[in-house]
Parts: sequence; C-alpha cells; structure tokens
Amino acid sequence: MSVAEADARALRLTEIFFSLQGETSFSGLPTVFVRLTGCPLRCVWCDTAYAFQGGTRMTIAEILEAVAGHPTRYVTVTGGEPLAQNGVHDLMRALCDAGYTVSLETSGALDIAGVDPRVARIVDIKAPGSGEVERNLLSNLACLTERDELKFVLADRADFAWARAFLVEHGPLPVREVLFSPVADVLPPAELAAWILEAGLPVRMQLQLHKQIWGDVQGV
Repeated sequence: MSVAEADARALRLTEIFFSLQGETSFSGLPTVFVRLTGCPLRCVWCDTAYAFQGGTRMTIAEILEAVAGHPTRYVTVTGGEPLAQNGVHDLMRALCDAGYTVSLETSGALDIAGVDPRVARIVDIKAPGSGEVERNLLSNLACLTERDELKFVLADRADFAWARAFLVEHGPLPVREVLFSPVADVLPPAELAAWILEAGLPVRMQLQLHKQIWGDVQGV
C-alpha cells in the first residue's frame, strides 16, 4: 500500500477506551469504544462535545492493534458522528473481518445504507428537544433490519408525545429494539417510566449505565 493509500485509510480519533457498554441491548457488556472526532450536529443536550474537534489520526491497522489490547470481542464505533468520516466503513469492515461483534452509534442524520451488514446500527431519532429534529434522515428507516436499534433521547413530555407519534406514523419498524432515554439531569427517569407504562408502549427504557457507575466522566 502506498503512503497516499495508507493516509486515505486513516481516521481522526478522539479516544479508544475499554468500559462497560452503558446503553442499547448490549448494555453491561465489556466493550472497546472507538470514538471518532467530528460531528455536523449540535444537539443541545450532547454529552460528548469534547469530540467535536481535535483528535489524533490513526490508521486502521493501528486502531485494530489498540482494540486487540483489550479482553473483549465487543466493539462500539461512536463519536461525534462516525459516519462523517468515509474511512469508517473500512474500519467497521476490518473489525468484522477480525471476528468482533461491532455496533455503530450514529446520529441518524447521515446515510446508513453503506454500513457493513454485519454491524448493529444504533440510530438516533432526534426529537424536537434536541434542536436538531430537522436533521433526521428518514430514508434511513427503509434500511433498518432486525440487527438494528432506534434510540430516542427525550427531554420532556412534548418529546415523548412526538416520539410516540413518530412510531405510529412510521411503524412497525423491523428493529431489534426501540430505546427511550431521558436526557440526564433534565427529565427524571421516573417520569419517563410512568409515561411509557401509561401509554403501553413496546419500547425499552434505558438509563446510561456508565454514568450511574462512574458519573459524567470522559473515557468510561
């Protein structure tokens, strides 16, 4: 491979770290997180704004070596918005080829059609409280499979009503899980739980396990 080809396969990373998966149906599993730098969205409740800029360029081979240094076969590619870097597709393909179980956390604003079919795609649907509801790429819904999951992060009752209406309008969707999460320190979890039960929605409520264990700390 030429220097130019190697550089084209490099990605800008904010961090690689080993922790428990805090969300999705993989919650609680020891996981290596590969956090890419950069995001075109600015959700008002974003808790990873430190990944918007900076970072370090790493080749796919270097990333694979770093991932292999941890005792797990689960990898989450996240951001920022990982799909904003074209090379992420090569990275995810390489991780799958190496035998890892791979999930992708994406904002739902960029096309997921080109993602390796072996990857579990965790797709955010931005509610109005995020400030980015107009960025939802609805064509992604047609790409979803039973390997994938939808995540709604909700700030208030209006967001909940919007998410419920979204599922009625666009459902049923062939996904493994539909996840409802309260914005941390904004929407009390007990309130969201009560609304879900009252509505009888077939969704999974989730809290961010890593924050319950370690608090709002970077790299865990």
